[in-house]
Amino acid sequence: MSDPTAATAARAGTRPGALILALSLGVTTLSLLQSLVVPALGRIEDQLDVSAAAAGWVLTANLLAAAVLTPVLGRLGDLRGERPVILGILVVVSLGTLLAIVTTSLPLLLVARVLQGASYGLFPLSISVLRRELPEARLSVAMSIVSSTLAVGGVAGLVATGLLTGNGGDYRHPFWIGLAVALLSLALTAWLLPARPVTGSGTVDWWGAIVLGAGLVLLLLPVSQGHRWGWASPATLGCLAGAVVVLAGWVVLQRRTAQPLVRPAMLADRRTVVPNVAGLMTGIALFASFLAVLQYVQAPPEITGYGFGASVLEAAVVYLLPGGVVGIVVAPFAGRVVGRFGALPTLAAGALSGVAGFGVLAGLRGEPWLVIVAGILTQLSVTVAYAALPALVVDAVHEEETGVANAVNSIARSVGQALGSTLAVTLIAGSIDPATGLPRAVAFTLVALIGVVSTAIVVAVALLAMFGDRRRAARRGPDPLTDVEQATAGAGEWSPVSGIR
Repeated sequence: MSDPTAATAARAGTRPGALILALSLGVTTLSLLQSLVVPALGRIEDQLDVSAAAAGWVLTANLLAAAVLTPVLGRLGDLRGERPVILGILVVVSLGTLLAIVTTSLPLLLVARVLQGASYGLFPLSISVLRRELPEARLSVAMSIVSSTLAVGGVAGLVATGLLTGNGGDYRHPFWIGLAVALLSLALTAWLLPARPVTGSGTVDWWGAIVLGAGLVLLLLPVSQGHRWGWASPATLGCLAGAVVVLAGWVVLQRRTAQPLVRPAMLADRRTVVPNVAGLMTGIALFASFLAVLQYVQAPPEITGYGFGASVLEAAVVYLLPGGVVGIVVAPFAGRVVGRFGALPTLAAGALSGVAGFGVLAGLRGEPWLVIVAGILTQLSVTVAYAALPALVVDAVHEEETGVANAVNSIARSVGQALGSTLAVTLIAGSIDPATGLPRAVAFTLVALIGVVSTAIVVAVALLAMFGDRRRAARRGPDPLTDVEQATAGAGEWSPVSGIR
């Protein structure tokens, strides 16, 4: 673990509030750029005169770049220091966003989205900074606030796109907001993020990064494009088979590498498996909720028999924004709950609200207020999960592995988001009524049930981990404390993970 003396020295002179603000704004840049193109895909098709399949690559290119770059950037932050890597990412993202604004070419827009994909590295690096700079008493709340912007910024991106592209607006207009936030984040980071001596050692496993990137690309390509290629097509099956072979080879390579990109033992550790599975399922639930709500409320009820005929702007502001506001309010409290009761109980409780929210979407969505309530419950679930997941990851690894461990968790969430959006799009597109050209109501029920199952799995994983911790604690019995531990341990102090005294 980290050197307490070095950690104390690092925290000297740190302004926690300003630091959290700067890091939160950087993570907001990531979530904004991730989500603001989702409602604008139709405008991209029209303005660039491309097919829906071609426009879909605007999402896919960003996701593939993130999968390749995130673990490398996390490892670079561990070895070279977070400050220069974060500043470099923000410069690249700003240039990519500027390119997205000025270009009228799909290939150049895809290049811009690849450059923006570097933004996914901001979250794991931000968690590394918080772990080093803040005292343990403030860490849970700080990580909760920063990580909550992943969900809240996503809602903000959808709302911004609704505002700026409604009534035939240019798809490039929302990118101006992304550029402004990226530049402001760059300025604040350069001003507020302290430069610290590098404590990590070793090198970047570039071969490991290349092989991992290839495996993730082969996995995510069919996940994101399978509904267009066909799930039984040679391209889809070939990519999936290739992903299995390449990722298995990557594990073998990491076992034989002296300084691997990711220790295989870390991937197999139960303490990291739990947050990675929970992150995957939470990602599925997040994008299933976004896409289902957006499309459902915009459906014209006089034609389909369901929906509320909302505009894109109304769908974002009325039905999604309340959940984002609740997320902003709840995030600091979620961090305190993690510190008081433990990350696993908090994760389980939050996921239960997701089960309830998706249950409402599945069976009780006939009134606008019910859909709004369902959106608040599902957003609350994601916010609480994002508060708990970094605490689980941080507790499981050494400080010098914080960046790469959170990068792996970020990849799990990204894969989940890709799966969630793909499942939602596939189910909705596969239920088109020939008479109306619009989806049947059953599609939205199925998407909501996917959300129920995903959040229920998060509940189950958290409970199983809690019970496992309790059994292990019971078998060990009370541990004798050293004099130092007796002086610092409080009566009835809770584990930051399981909540066990």
